[in-house]
Amino acid sequence: MTIARWISAAVLIGALGLKPGGLLAEGYSESWPQWRGPQRDGSVSGDPWPDSLQSPRLAPLWRIELPPSFSGPIISNDKVFVTFTRSKRYEGVRALDRESGKEVWTAEWETDMEVAAVAASMGSWIRATPAYDGEGLYVAGMRDLLVCLDPNTGAERWRADFHSRYGTPIPEIGFISSPLVEGNAVYVQAADSLVRVDKTTGASVWRSLVRRDLGQGSYSSPEFASIHGQRQVLVANIDAIAGVDPITGNTLWKRVLDSYDQGCILAPIPYRGGIFTSTRASQTGYYPLSNEGGQFTISDGWKNKLVIYMSSPVIVGDNAYAHLKNGRFACVDLTNGKENWISRPFAKYCSMIWRKDHILALTDDGQLLLIHANPDRFVLVDSRKIATDDTWGHLAMAGKQIYVRERNAIAAYHWQ
Repeated sequence: MTIARWISAAVLIGALGLKPGGLLAEGYSESWPQWRGPQRDGSVSGDPWPDSLQSPRLAPLWRIELPPSFSGPIISNDKVFVTFTRSKRYEGVRALDRESGKEVWTAEWETDMEVAAVAASMGSWIRATPAYDGEGLYVAGMRDLLVCLDPNTGAERWRADFHSRYGTPIPEIGFISSPLVEGNAVYVQAADSLVRVDKTTGASVWRSLVRRDLGQGSYSSPEFASIHGQRQVLVANIDAIAGVDPITGNTLWKRVLDSYDQGCILAPIPYRGGIFTSTRASQTGYYPLSNEGGQFTISDGWKNKLVIYMSSPVIVGDNAYAHLKNGRFACVDLTNGKENWISRPFAKYCSMIWRKDHILALTDDGQLLLIHANPDRFVLVDSRKIATDDTWGHLAMAGKQIYVRERNAIAAYHWQ
């Protein structure tokens, strides 16, 4: 089952009244099945959001202390799945009851991962956000390991050890690509490449975009899109963006980007038949694609000097709302690259979700911001200090519940 079909099934279950304890909300997406949500773009369905983040409008439900992690939580109709690294020797997943936060099961495996010095200050904790399709939970372990777990029991179904399978080095900052599930496949950026894995068995179907970078790994996660009638996996590796045929693994198009330190972190963002992206040290740009007789060509569109580092932008209409490397928020007109506005600085990183004309942003220093998606000026509607610990895990929302992964805990809130 694809994630999209599983979401449709979950909506049907909600319509039939099969809800845990009245926690789910009619008209809202009741799951957060993968990195950046149901559509993998940070969008949230449902009614307009409240204009306040203060109590009692945003009320705590529960908070559970956990070993550290940078992964965002995954939400099903009745469970919350959250990763952890314990005692620097084990990593794994804990399933929590969505209503109470009580543990349902825990699964873990051994690890001895130590990240390279460039990322040592951030710790060697598990980083990638898992994926869930109603049938399996797919978890990326730091040593280039993909593990499939039974979401009801935590039992391991299979594991794909890409380090052993392909004889490639362990990525210097770990396996940080969040799995992408589509049909009977799981797509991951692992073993210095893009790999399609059979989600039933864990066997490799194909391996594409193979690099010889001696363990640099990937800083990005794949995306799925249909561009000019061709479904494709969108990929950003160390120095380039590319589109790959999901069936054959053939490269449809590729464009090397001009980042002087070769660091593509953002997943390529499809927009009007082209790709919007940014390199972590150079510039932001839009790259139009054309398809003539099945042959794709990518060209340069507009570019500007903004640098979007680690925070994935959200696209609302024809505007991109981004958190920049310098900590400021910016709004960019995607039709021409014009900088509509730039805000004052806010932290080093943030994860963003959006609904209609509002954006909810969680910064790495524990601030929760409600921002009006206004292309004319920066409007901070409300803000609240939500955590005293680091909050690098991606913000998640399901129903009217917001889930915040602190470095050593996860907390659930009800927004009403």
